[in-house]
Amino acid sequence: MAEVAYRAASRVYPGPPPVRAVDRLDLDIADGEFLVLVGPSGSGKSTALRMLAGLEDVDEGGIEIGGREVSGVAPKERDIAMVFQNYALYPHMTVAENMGFALRLQKVGKSELTRRVRAAAELLDLTPYLDRRPKALSGGQRQRVAMGRAIVREPAVFLMDEPLSNLDAKLRVETRAHIAALQQRLGTTTVYVTHDQVEAMTMGHRVAVLRDGLLEQCAAPRELYERPATAFVAGFIGSPAMNLRTAVLTPGGADLAGAAVALPRDVLADAAGAGLSEVLLGVRPEGLRPADDAEPALELTVELAEELGSDTFVHGRVGADAQRFVVRLDGGAGPAVGSRLRVAAREGRTVHAFDPASGRRLGG
Repeated sequence: MAEVAYRAASRVYPGPPPVRAVDRLDLDIADGEFLVLVGPSGSGKSTALRMLAGLEDVDEGGIEIGGREVSGVAPKERDIAMVFQNYALYPHMTVAENMGFALRLQKVGKSELTRRVRAAAELLDLTPYLDRRPKALSGGQRQRVAMGRAIVREPAVFLMDEPLSNLDAKLRVETRAHIAALQQRLGTTTVYVTHDQVEAMTMGHRVAVLRDGLLEQCAAPRELYERPATAFVAGFIGSPAMNLRTAVLTPGGADLAGAAVALPRDVLADAAGAGLSEVLLGVRPEGLRPADDAEPALELTVELAEELGSDTFVHGRVGADAQRFVVRLDGGAGPAVGSRLRVAAREGRTVHAFDPASGRRLGG
């Protein structure tokens, strides 16, 4: 079994002042799970991965692999294999030699080494390239060689640190689909780091969102999208980002730039219990629609209409303080720059509410 567990694990860089790059991380990863660590630059995601690999110290707490505490164990004894963003291939070796290099160091027999390399090459569609050197391969093929080098070791855990960041957009899409399918086939516990939330949402069984070394939320992609636990997660997950704006509470809801927004009872109860007079409201761009003339609505002054084929993203300003909003409409000619667009919430779409000070979600 290859469960992974962070037990209040911290990495603290000396100051002054000391920097808690990873701050008391508690996270359980099931055997065979594909977990993605995501967050902005400096959030601690790569540091957390390197702590698991043994490349960074664990200053507080601990880390377990398969129920064994490994904080003081050398990287080579942790039964992990890591894939880096820069491939780290030996240019003078063939693909087969690169993939089998770690096995030769482990004194694996020649027949077993050849079997593992050929099996991995078949999985990764690399069989025709086994005798080539890295310079004769494309970027996507080099990344597959790096993955093959990890696969042949048959580790308990795969660690991947932004492995697609050096690929172009088309190759990224193709390769992430390949990685996800491969992980499902192998069933190996995988921890994958990325700053790209599209990668996170399309690849992981669960996604852990980090911010300033702290774990904001860890959940399935759909839950992160539909029920973000904090305002940060709400704004980070989703493209374009959720519209987040402060609104004054009213007896039955909130006033958002002059438009009345009804709120559920549990949200109002949470807000009252916290003594709030304002809440941070969130609505996703696709949760808005053009409003009828007779209904209450937000009025946007259009600044930009991005026509993307099936969708049009309209960027505009709302209210006296000119707060920015983004609305997702069906594809076609968007409204003209400088025109007015009245929008209202789509029926059945959630309006999220958060505590403006703590960022905590209000209601269920």
